[in-house]
Amino acid sequence: MEIRKGTKADLPQALELIRELALYEKAPEQVDNSVERMEQDGFGEKPVFEFFVADDGGYIKGIAIYYYRYSTWKGKSIYLEDLVVRESERGAGIGKLLLDAIVMEAKATDSRQVTWQVLDWNEPAIRFYEKLGAELDGEWINCRLNHQQILNYSTD
Repeated sequence: MEIRKGTKADLPQALELIRELALYEKAPEQVDNSVERMEQDGFGEKPVFEFFVADDGGYIKGIAIYYYRYSTWKGKSIYLEDLVVRESERGAGIGKLLLDAIVMEAKATDSRQVTWQVLDWNEPAIRFYEKLGAELDGEWINCRLNHQQILNYSTD
């Protein structure tokens, strides 16, 4: 198995894993992304995400999707959007290898921090992150506007 940067050819399996994650998180109906949109967003004129894959002879066992953000307090940072390992492959150390790749990317790009979120009920993921020494912060509240809210937004 090889951990490597994701390519356009990996996007169909990446989207498969995203859908698997949404099912695990009890929100499969929330995924409205497509391979075409991911190709544009990740490989278009202004890419907004990158990803690593755990590739076993063309079979993608896991993905780590990330992008760069800017912390006004720290500087350039990496945001880990999703770390997904196929359910059938969990427990084999693939998640650790993918997280290792993210941290090595942060070092290579002089990023000042790596941040991500985990659902408060996802005990296996919480234990995994705690075991790695990650700081879990329960203080911040997530905020978002969905696509429809953006379309309906008024500046008045």
